[in-house]
Amino acid sequence: MGSGAEATSGGWSRRRFVGALAGGAAAVALPAPAAPRAEPGQPAPAPATEPRRPAEPSGPRPLYLGTYTSAEGGGTGIGLARYDPATGAVTGSGTLTGVADPSYLAAHPDGRTLYAVDERTDGSVTAVRRADRRILGSRGTGGAAPCHLSVHPSGHWLLSANYGSGSVAVHPIDASGALGERTALVTHSGPPGPGQQGPHAHQFVTGPDGGHVLAVDLGTDSVHSYRLDLARGTLTEVGRAHTRPGAGPRHLAFHPGGRFAYLVNEVDDTVAVCAYDADTGRLRIGAPQSTGSGAGTNYPAQILVTADGAFAYLANRGHNSLARYAVEADGARLRLLDTVPVAGDFPRQIAFSPDGRLLFAANQRSGTVSVFHVDAADGGLRLAGEPFASPVAVCALPL
Repeated sequence: MGSGAEATSGGWSRRRFVGALAGGAAAVALPAPAAPRAEPGQPAPAPATEPRRPAEPSGPRPLYLGTYTSAEGGGTGIGLARYDPATGAVTGSGTLTGVADPSYLAAHPDGRTLYAVDERTDGSVTAVRRADRRILGSRGTGGAAPCHLSVHPSGHWLLSANYGSGSVAVHPIDASGALGERTALVTHSGPPGPGQQGPHAHQFVTGPDGGHVLAVDLGTDSVHSYRLDLARGTLTEVGRAHTRPGAGPRHLAFHPGGRFAYLVNEVDDTVAVCAYDADTGRLRIGAPQSTGSGAGTNYPAQILVTADGAFAYLANRGHNSLARYAVEADGARLRLLDTVPVAGDFPRQIAFSPDGRLLFAANQRSGTVSVFHVDAADGGLRLAGEPFASPVAVCALPL
């Protein structure tokens, strides 16, 4: 079965249906270092050019878990847990209710606010104050089935991608972390890829220069580059890169050097190294590479790059593995090293702990979160005990 997002019975998008069924290049970059909040209307602080290794945490750390509240066997809201940064052990601590279908989560750079998509036909995004778990309100995304969101490094803008309607949106973030009225909504255009019926925006992220934002569209086999007006929150398209027909691009991430990015192609089961021009925001997509999944059916989901830019990891749904790559030539080349069983079924999303020593994999079909120790020297992965049970686990956000 392919992995487009055409509607299915019950109002589910194709992307949800694929995940619910029983059962190269790199990725989503680590969150940018926390940036001070500038006054509204002022330019955003320049992103750091060199990766910073956070101080080693002590004591249990918070872990937030995304799910589908409308799915059979799904959760009732955002899962709350804590993890031991030394052992990787996870302990549940309840649920934050009142957020519908929170399938993707992100945190503000200052750590005070959590954001969630509400992946429903009438899509919205919700802000939650972490200190007292108070919901600060929701805002409509102007589209259907938002599946991804991210916070601009300045902390002033929330970027979201509407998968069902193929559009991207921008919302302002005020000093309290709450969201304002939408400042931009752009619907993608262009001929759909083979097997698709229209655009399906799957990710919306900030480029390493801070002035450009990029939207990955699975339905049109393209990556759109926009200039973000840092004072008004508006978008101006400055470029569009195309994959080969039928690739189905899903997620993009940058090498910490800023000159290369890695694109995951969900439909044709490949990854690609991309060259990035920070001056123009334009992306040039390279040749497809192996995900290490072999000949079986596989939908690669998300890939991460270590803070030092030495290794990358790709979540393989179907093959149920994590592919490990060596990143070479200052980010210009990926070399597949091996694959490691994910100890779960259908790893939908992966994330590093802030210090990079742990990797979390949210396994949708098995309803579990697997945690791995990351060897800083060779990038090796070692499972940290039994996976943690979490209903329809589709996102894990360790802080």
